[in-house]
Amino acid sequence: MLKKHKKLKIFSVIVALIGLAILVNLPILPNYIEGPGTAPDLKHVVSIPNHNDKYKGKFMFTTVSESQASVVTYLLAKFNPHEEIESIGDVTGNQDQQSYLNLQTVYMESAINSAVYNAFKAAHKSVSLSYRGIYVLDVDSKSNFYKHVNVGDLIVSLNHHEFKNSAEFRKYVQTKKIGDKMTLTVYRNGKEIQITKKLYKLAGTDKAGIGIILQDDNQVSTSLPINVNPGSVGGPSAGLMFTLQIYQQLTGKNIRKSQNIAGTGTIDDQGNVGEIGGIDKKIIAARDAGAKYFLAPYVKPTKDVLKYEDQHMTNYQMAVKTARKYAPNMKVIPVTSFKDALNKLAKIKGM
Repeated sequence: MLKKHKKLKIFSVIVALIGLAILVNLPILPNYIEGPGTAPDLKHVVSIPNHNDKYKGKFMFTTVSESQASVVTYLLAKFNPHEEIESIGDVTGNQDQQSYLNLQTVYMESAINSAVYNAFKAAHKSVSLSYRGIYVLDVDSKSNFYKHVNVGDLIVSLNHHEFKNSAEFRKYVQTKKIGDKMTLTVYRNGKEIQITKKLYKLAGTDKAGIGIILQDDNQVSTSLPINVNPGSVGGPSAGLMFTLQIYQQLTGKNIRKSQNIAGTGTIDDQGNVGEIGGIDKKIIAARDAGAKYFLAPYVKPTKDVLKYEDQHMTNYQMAVKTARKYAPNMKVIPVTSFKDALNKLAKIKGM
């Protein structure tokens, strides 16, 4: 009788574990859970031979965690102030999963190139940018090129005309009429593909358009070998922190004063820092990683933004608000550019 009772107890435990596993892994479509991610140490991301980071402390880039919701994680997120439940469409911009991943890869590659260029230039090391083509960031569902051109494709010519940047591309399209045929030459997975479709009427205008959101692809060339490997992380938001880490290793200067400094923000080829999403969650990730300082993008809102968004908050304002409540010992520093970040870091106290 005792053995039978013991077997029944073991069986009940197994059934409960299986039930829990099913609950945890059962997806609820179409929802994602967004929450604080990680804050990796950039010493392990940036590699420059003979230019190691020998100082204490660390620069950290912060991430947002995204995972498909299960029954359990959905319910837990309802009670977690640091997590949000989002629709898949809101997270991916209504793109399919592969297009979304391609876009994040494009953003990351662009961020790394801009970071390398800014850091090498500021460190007075030989560096150059060469134009390779135009990345496809999105395609309008009403465009005739929709489902023929993919996010992440690299456009190298239009009607066999090559361009120096996306601005020239757009100017060329503006000279054409609705219904004119356009042949795009793109590279996809290492293969050259030609796609011919007609221009369509842009919404709300009488102008012809191609219906593709573009971003220039600039290849950076440096005098020193460098490798920036963020792993599976995508997106453009680590640009500023990449730049700071690369610059510290190139110059051998202890610009972070041996402190633990986290941050976020895009960076362009001119060194301007741009805003990102999920900064409240990144504050929590930085806190959990032991950051004493957090570099937050500050972009002054335009009059139109303030007019139509009376509750508008800049990245910096949101970061301060979150830190004040959940990370009171961490100082948030506003930055507008790479140069501004260096000036602000020069004012912090060393260890």
